[in-house]
Amino acid sequence: MVEPSPAGSAIDRPVRELSTGSQADPYAIYAELRDEGLVHLVREPNGLHRWLVLGYAESRDVFADPRFSKDPTRAWEQLREAGYVSGEPGDRADYLYHVANTDPPDHTRLRKLIGKAFTNRRVQAMRPRIRQVAAGLLDRMAREAGGTVDLVQAYSHPLATTVMCEILGIPDLDRESFRTWATAILTAPGGAAPGAMTKAEGYAAMRDFFTSLIQDKRSGAQDAGEERADVLTALIHATDEGDRLTETELVSTVMLLMSAGQEPTVNLINNGVLALLDHPEQLAMLREKPELIEGAVEEFLRYDPPVQLSTMRVAVEDVEVAGTVIPAGGIVALSIAAAGRDEGRFAEAGRLDVTRADHAHLAFGHGIHHCVGAPLARMEGEIGIGMLIERFPRLSLACPADELRWRPTRIMRGLVEFPVRLDAAVGR
Repeated sequence: MVEPSPAGSAIDRPVRELSTGSQADPYAIYAELRDEGLVHLVREPNGLHRWLVLGYAESRDVFADPRFSKDPTRAWEQLREAGYVSGEPGDRADYLYHVANTDPPDHTRLRKLIGKAFTNRRVQAMRPRIRQVAAGLLDRMAREAGGTVDLVQAYSHPLATTVMCEILGIPDLDRESFRTWATAILTAPGGAAPGAMTKAEGYAAMRDFFTSLIQDKRSGAQDAGEERADVLTALIHATDEGDRLTETELVSTVMLLMSAGQEPTVNLINNGVLALLDHPEQLAMLREKPELIEGAVEEFLRYDPPVQLSTMRVAVEDVEVAGTVIPAGGIVALSIAAAGRDEGRFAEAGRLDVTRADHAHLAFGHGIHHCVGAPLARMEGEIGIGMLIERFPRLSLACPADELRWRPTRIMRGLVEFPVRLDAAVGR
C-alpha cells in the first residue's frame, strides 16, 4: 500500500499497518521490518502516521538531535485528527505541558526545577523503605496466596505504586485509582475496551485529583528547604533565581511523575521475572550469584524494555535518517525495543545474558530528555526482582506463556495479569 506522506511531503512511501495485537510478539515484527530498512512509515489503528526508527545508532542520534522537537503543537492537526488532542494549539491542556513535551529553553528551566526535588540523595534514602515494602508484600503472598498469585496485583503494582505515592506524598486512600487512570491514559484513542475509562476521562480524573492535592499541600506547607518530606511539596517550593513552577506546570509535572514512575517500574519487574522464567539457566545463575542483580536489571531493560516506544518527536525540517528523508512536520517514534535487539550494536542481541557487560541500552532515552527517574526505577527493579526470586526459589509460570495477555498500548509493554506458582517451599 502506497500513499502520500501525511506531513505533506512530495515523497511517497509504503505505509505499514500496525495494531496493538502485535504486543504478543513485537520482536518478530521488528525483525521483519528491520530486514526491509531502519525507518518505516506506519499507521496506527486510529489513523495516526508515525515514522518508526528501528536501529540503535539511528535512534540514539534522533534522541539527541535538536531538529526533532518534543512540542506537540508542531503536529497538532495530525494529533487532533487521531483523537489525541482537541481544540487549538493555544488551548493545549495542562496535562500536555510538562518537561517531556517541551524544548529548550522551557525544557531546561523545568528540568532544573524538577531536579532540585528529585535528587540522588532523596532516591538513595528510599532504599530501606523499598526493601521494607517488598518484604511485606512477599510475606503476604506467602501467607495468603495458596500457592498461586497474580504477580501484578500482589506484588509489582503495589510495590511501584506505594513507593511512588510515598515519594510524591500521596495519601494511602487514593492509591488504587492510579492504575485505572494510567491504563486509560496509555491506551491510544479508539483502543479502549467497551465501557472502559477513556483517555480524556483518565486525564481529567488525574488532573482534578492532583489539582486538589496541590492546593491542600500549598495551604499547609511551611517554608521549604532543599530536602522536603515529599517531592510534591518540594516541587511547590522549588526555586531557581526566584523562578517557580506555575500551577499548570505543577499539575502536569506531577501527573507525568506519577505515570512514569509507576507503570514502567511495574513492567520492568514483570518483564524481568518473565524473562528469567523463560530462561531457567539464567535464573539459576542469578540465584547462585545474587550480586549479578544490578547488571541483570540492565539486561532486562535491553532485552524486553518496559517502555517499548519513545514518546513522539516532530521533525522541524526535512531530516535524513538511515537514507530516508523524514519530512518537516513528520511525527517520529523511536523503537527502544528494536534498538535493544540490534545485532549491529549488541552481540547475540536476541539472547538473554545476565552477565552481559554492555549496558548502553536506550530504555531511559538519551540526551536532554533522559529519564529523570532512571535511578529510582533501577533500584526498584533490583530490589523487587532480587527479593522475589530469593524468597520463592520454586517460582514458576502458572499458565502457558502464549496465554499471557498484554496491555493494549505499544508505548508500554506490560502484562495485564501475571499468574505464577509460588510452591509450598519458600525461602527466608
